[in-house]
Amino acid sequence: MSKLLADIEREPAELAGVLARVDRDPALGAAAAIVAAARQVVITGIGSSWHAGMAVAARCAALGIPATLADASDLLHFAALAPGQALIVLSRSGASVEIVGLVERARVAGTPVVAITNTPTSALARGAQVVIGLGATFDHAISIGMYSALAVAGTALIERAAGRWDAARRDAIAAALAEAGRRLPGWSAAIADSPWLARDASTYFLARDASLASASETRLLWEEAAKAPATALTTGHFRHGPQEIIRRDLRVALWLDPARLRRADLDLVADLRRHEVRVALIGHALDGAADLALDVPATPEGWQFAVDCIPAQLMAERVARLRGVDCDGFTYCPYVITGEGGLAAAGRAGA
Repeated sequence: MSKLLADIEREPAELAGVLARVDRDPALGAAAAIVAAARQVVITGIGSSWHAGMAVAARCAALGIPATLADASDLLHFAALAPGQALIVLSRSGASVEIVGLVERARVAGTPVVAITNTPTSALARGAQVVIGLGATFDHAISIGMYSALAVAGTALIERAAGRWDAARRDAIAAALAEAGRRLPGWSAAIADSPWLARDASTYFLARDASLASASETRLLWEEAAKAPATALTTGHFRHGPQEIIRRDLRVALWLDPARLRRADLDLVADLRRHEVRVALIGHALDGAADLALDVPATPEGWQFAVDCIPAQLMAERVARLRGVDCDGFTYCPYVITGEGGLAAAGRAGA
């Protein structure tokens, strides 16, 4: 078993633990007060943490909280911090060069920082007004549980700030995570037997709303774990030009929302398959034909992202094996990027 696969298999239990810890942490209420008082929330991170921020930003949009998602490097070097803003900074290590720079800029600007991190001794944590600690086990190398934990903790914060968080919601999410753990063997078997996976196919990942975080993170896993190029887009965006890429044996994975635009997306799936595109579907209560269908548990509204990246992570691990590459190590990228410029090679950056 690869170490990546071991990280995926323990992910549902790890996320349940993070959910319980965050729920009882007084920092959640303190952070929610900062978010609720802000004129605008700026959500930021980099790498997989930025993808986690997509889920958090989607929940802000759904609940009417003024928010923007910004890549930490662009926010540091190309944007101004405005009065009335509050920063939610997502970072497993709290030590990436862009994150450290942002904390200092926020201090100078007087912008409050809510840190969500797995490293309570980091520069990010030391510079934040409130720290929500994940208390999870670090992944071996590629972010698996860490990505999901940041998204879960950040979304719980947004719901607390909007007055939507309660014990019933927490328990429903925990139940979905437990069910995801039970479905892991079935997902793995379906993936192993599916013609959807291929060694060198062109691959597109399409999703809407918070599941775009899962699609984008899966694209990153294709690059990090399988060392293969891939593309992630919103499903709507794909239909406005990128669909010209359609050809026989193109691979498309599409995340279905539990309710919204479901029929429209299934129509897209049917059209793709008529053009001999191989399609994988990820979602709850799947009722459409596909080359690979990975059914995820029911979740509270807005929370499917908490479980619908897990089967895709299994897909990435399987593709890495098909390609004969090491999914447990990086060729060019260290665990934490601590310098800017060029490839992050040894001597310029380190863990």
